[in-house]
Amino acid sequence: MTSIHDRAADNLRYIRDAMERASAFTAVPGWGGVVMGVTAIVAASLAHGRRSSGGDWLSVWLVEAVIGLAIGVAATIRKASRSGVPLVSGSGRRFVLSFAPPLVVGGLLTIALMREGGRDLLPATWLLTYGAAVVTGGAFSVPVVPILGLCFLGLGGLAVVAPASWGDILMGAGFGGLEIVFGLWIARRHGG
Repeated sequence: MTSIHDRAADNLRYIRDAMERASAFTAVPGWGGVVMGVTAIVAASLAHGRRSSGGDWLSVWLVEAVIGLAIGVAATIRKASRSGVPLVSGSGRRFVLSFAPPLVVGGLLTIALMREGGRDLLPATWLLTYGAAVVTGGAFSVPVVPILGLCFLGLGGLAVVAPASWGDILMGAGFGGLEIVFGLWIARRHGG
């Protein structure tokens, strides 16, 4: 026979699990997004001047990707720690599991496109796959995050039809401008 204490403990565990599944991942770093945006604008400026030499251009953007990832991860960990949001369970885990696959796809497409001489398609590829990552991860976050992802998808769609010479400008507008604007919004409305 089950005691009332055991049933109450089971009910509390069920309620706690249900609340964790329903909660939004709120550790999206607004100020981290602003810093990522600033570094992306610098990268867009540097890359645009190196457009004629493919290797240098790609190096600038790959270094920026590593810098942006490091800033984003560090800022997310800091904000999660400050606000007591767990990163490895519940909404944090769902955010990462939804956010990561489109980024992996973008990385693999980068390798394939570079091998096949499709460098001009990289801005569209990166904007679209990052936008998909933000939309899917954002489904488990604060409501403004999927809107950011849709804006990236729009810029990626524009990059598909725009002249190749617009690539750095569009990536500067997305990874720079959008990250700054939405980062400020998130910082102001969702605590940094």
